[in-house]
Amino acid sequence: MQAASRESYKVAAERLDAYVRGAEPSAVATTADDILSVADLLRREPRLRRALSDPARSGEDRAGLLSGMLSGKIGAAALDLLAALVSGRWSAPSQLLDGAERLGVEALLASADKSGDLGEVEDELFRFGQVVSGQPALSNALSDPIAPAGQRASLARELLAGKARPVTVRLVEVALGRFGGRSVSGALTRLVELTADRRDRQVAYVTVAAPLSDEEERRLGARLAAMYGREVSVKQTVDPEVLGGVSVRVGSDLYDGTVLRRLNETRNALAKR
Repeated sequence: MQAASRESYKVAAERLDAYVRGAEPSAVATTADDILSVADLLRREPRLRRALSDPARSGEDRAGLLSGMLSGKIGAAALDLLAALVSGRWSAPSQLLDGAERLGVEALLASADKSGDLGEVEDELFRFGQVVSGQPALSNALSDPIAPAGQRASLARELLAGKARPVTVRLVEVALGRFGGRSVSGALTRLVELTADRRDRQVAYVTVAAPLSDEEERRLGARLAAMYGREVSVKQTVDPEVLGGVSVRVGSDLYDGTVLRRLNETRNALAKR
């Protein structure tokens, strides 16, 4: 987001935090669903996006337009939060859509946090992302732009039935809608990172040839936490092709100590001789 849009989102996010402090988890989840339903409406209706982000209109006028359309159709809390969102200045209509999606996601994460499920939601999102990445046919089915969104969501719900919390399932549905314009896989990764961030943690993506033991994972997490000055969630991917060693990615930082990397470097050095 550009600066004006970031500031507008910050105001709505602060109002969300104030609302969450006094609300029950179930009420927050319902509010999140209302916000996400409006985000879906904004995605389908570009003219509405433009009207609600039009800099020629006052913030009060835009909030009034939103209230006139949605009053009685969504909860009062969601309407208040969305009014705060559209009252701000937005650099582009697409950024208003991004802000509405992000606000709904943050409300979902807040509901999981209040119910004590946030860590489990983070793990469930990551595991589902691994399943999708590891099965090309499934990835294609969930990403197919021609398939109706409802059909893809039903497939995801079937896969997650009895294996994931309702918040996780709803977040997966958000990912299927290409959250923030990303691919489904990219959206799932971003949602894992937002979940970790709400827990005040950094995500470390670790690739190994064989699973780390609990103690090895703990030691690696402690070392990374010391490096980054923040608690770290270690997310393991097992890939026998790396042969041995460990590859760690934290944000844009990559530490590749795998045997495969060393073999490739040796092969490249020999080829230059």
